[in-house]
Amino acid sequence: MAVRTPTIEYNLNGNPNVARVTWTGLLNGDTGGPVAMPEFPDRTVHVTGTFGVGGSVTIEGSNDLETESPTYTAITDPQANAITKTAAAIEAVLEAPYLIRPNVTAGDGSTSLTVKMLCRRPRA
Repeated sequence: MAVRTPTIEYNLNGNPNVARVTWTGLLNGDTGGPVAMPEFPDRTVHVTGTFGVGGSVTIEGSNDLETESPTYTAITDPQANAITKTAAAIEAVLEAPYLIRPNVTAGDGSTSLTVKMLCRRPRA
């Protein structure tokens, strides 16, 4: 159960209104290190990799800023379904919590996932 450090790319393809967060090597029981990107409220997640037997990842958010141990809750897609994936998928994120992370909640020894989150800020 590791916390996987994300990489963040700002000015994606030279566009200052777009950033991408990538968490790689997510194994069963791992979480992605949370990111705070409130200036980018429009977010889409893309889940890929080997899910293995029973593999599942949930995208979670939290607005707990005053604690070192935030409480996370599954966030939803525009149809109000929790973003929990058991196969490769791309999904828009309805909420814009302060913190966001992936949480691999099930899988086997072959589970190894990548989650990429594209973030866009509103144009002025």
